[in-house]
Amino acid sequence: MRSARAVVVLLLGAAVAGLAAAAPGAPDATDTNATALVAQVSIPGQAGGAGAQLSAPPTASGGGAFSFPADGSVLRIGASTATTTAQPGTSSSAEGTIRALAVTALAGEVVAESVNVRAGAAAGPAGATGDAGTSTITGLVVLGQAVTPTGNVQLPLADWGTLDVLGSTRSTSDDPRSAETAVTGLRIRLIAEHLGLPVGTEIVVGLATARAIAQPAPTTTTPPPGVDGAPRAAAPGASARPTPTPRPRPAPNAPREPGRSIPGAPPEVVRAAPEVTARLSRSGYVFPVFGPAAFGNTFGAFRADVSGKWHHGEDLVAPFGTPLLAVADGTLFSVGWNDVGGWRLWLRDAAGNEFYYAHLSAYSPLAIAGKRVKAGDVLGFVGDTGDAEGGPPHLHFEIHPVEYLAYGYDGAVAPYPFLVAWRRAEDVSFSSGRTYLLGEDGLAGPPGAPVASAQAGAVLLDADDISAASGLVPGALKRALAGGEARSGAGP
Repeated sequence: MRSARAVVVLLLGAAVAGLAAAAPGAPDATDTNATALVAQVSIPGQAGGAGAQLSAPPTASGGGAFSFPADGSVLRIGASTATTTAQPGTSSSAEGTIRALAVTALAGEVVAESVNVRAGAAAGPAGATGDAGTSTITGLVVLGQAVTPTGNVQLPLADWGTLDVLGSTRSTSDDPRSAETAVTGLRIRLIAEHLGLPVGTEIVVGLATARAIAQPAPTTTTPPPGVDGAPRAAAPGASARPTPTPRPRPAPNAPREPGRSIPGAPPEVVRAAPEVTARLSRSGYVFPVFGPAAFGNTFGAFRADVSGKWHHGEDLVAPFGTPLLAVADGTLFSVGWNDVGGWRLWLRDAAGNEFYYAHLSAYSPLAIAGKRVKAGDVLGFVGDTGDAEGGPPHLHFEIHPVEYLAYGYDGAVAPYPFLVAWRRAEDVSFSSGRTYLLGEDGLAGPPGAPVASAQAGAVLLDADDISAASGLVPGALKRALAGGEARSGAGP
């Protein structure tokens, strides 16, 4: 049974567990450490070598040249960089990246200009995902022949060995919620003696695995009645059911974010935006991250520093500087600094739904309050600002339907089903996944905590009803049905 505490580990994958075990100081897989390895040479019965070993959390970095043996006849790397980040908790994430340049193995029989590997993973109470899709190799030449690298390919090396290129695996589990990824840049195995090296010799360049396990949300104890705002005991004969607390009704379009906010984007955090082409759904929505991203389903997880102490959105782990896209046509507002969200911005679409982007590393020139933008426009770039500093770079993304704006910052719904659909350039049906509503009386958890609503059953709607309903707003279906009942004279 795995430890119940949070574990976020970047280490060599199961396929190379022996390599990790052989590396000096390699952490146990149950520790909250992280390990990345740029190069490893293993020779049966002889001393091998390894380069640029790392450990985290929260972060670690290293690199440099590597030669084995001293003359580099078995493996030589001209330069390398490697980073690892790991963040444990109820919403856990991990990422490892390796870049090795001027790689030469076995006296030039295998050569590569660069080997770049990346693995990311995220896990939360309700879901987990892994991402290993951004690894590349350039200038690969094998036994004098140029090779175009593709994923999960094994090439023969004459009659003396094999070469694995960009091997990758992914796995998830339900209890505890976890995601694992494994990426192999280059792995050479000798099946016959060659160049004085015995059978079983292995050479690995640029392999990283990200593993994230979500910690159960901490339990809270209710203080004695009348202490620190706890409800007082009911009078004799009174109902035991607590009375719902009236909610503040702020002005529409005025989200009350936690933390101090400062408007404006200084020139030093504005950078040119690349040209991108986004895949729009039929209703004109776009996945907010341009490129691979790992995300779980962490909406509602415990968060100590935000309103209600629950996670109001989703964390999408992606490489630092990845472009962030407008999810819909709309208008930007509240562009600037927030102590919790770091560099952040809000986007309001034509229907009035609002979307929150946080922890940006920089803005694009479009990121100006009041600016009209199109779906797919680059608004900024992935970072780790605000309370994400020191953790894996990611986008914190929230959805605030127009129906819930009166709840202020707490008027949020779970982004997960929408993100899954937008990544596929699909529209979200009303029953596509769990939709979260705000608790009214705390019976299902702390007051204001999100609770799952029932999914809609099969309902026949007129075309007019469907076109009038918004896929972001759970109440739109109810209004559409009410309109149909009114026309038909049917009762509830």
